[in-house]
Amino acid sequence: MNYDIEMENQIKTIPEGTKLLLHACCAPCSSAVLERIANHFEITIFYYNPNITEKEEYEKRIEEIKKLISLIHPKYKVSLLEGNYEPDKFFTMAKGLEGEPERGKRCYKCYNLRLEETAKVAEQHNFPYFCTTLTLSPHKNSNWINEIGENLDSNYQTTYLYSDFKKREGYKRSIELSKEYDLYRQDYCGCIFSKREKKEH
Repeated sequence: MNYDIEMENQIKTIPEGTKLLLHACCAPCSSAVLERIANHFEITIFYYNPNITEKEEYEKRIEEIKKLISLIHPKYKVSLLEGNYEPDKFFTMAKGLEGEPERGKRCYKCYNLRLEETAKVAEQHNFPYFCTTLTLSPHKNSNWINEIGENLDSNYQTTYLYSDFKKREGYKRSIELSKEYDLYRQDYCGCIFSKREKKEH
């Protein structure tokens, strides 16, 4: 399935100004995603990333998202909802999968952990739709992410917005916008395992 086209078809059926909870991993990824959809949705960015091992890194990324929000002027309001910092949940989830390579089983479970919390919060706060910036990265498996989001639809009272934000040169655009807004770009996903793998290569 072409999830980018699927998203465009979905959006055509959704009234402008509809509220959407957007899970975000960082400001650079958020920049291109917001440029793409913030003129259709009223977006609340949900920052929930228990995979980020170091508290300093976690907080730095939050501050960069706040900075981004202050610099953009989309048609509809963009706000931030900070999730709880819960690295213990990530390590519990990753138990037994510490040796998995990037884009392996551990990553699948990490996507699920973050997206399920997003769906749960979307239901609690009456967001009709939820989505994630994770599909912007060429290092993330968009098929897995969209399958997880679709499966969560049946468990929560909210609807997943399909996406493959790396399409239409989305990742390239995030690099351009990061330079334009002077955003901090990290070189690893956030967890200790990806950081180690980055150092080894």
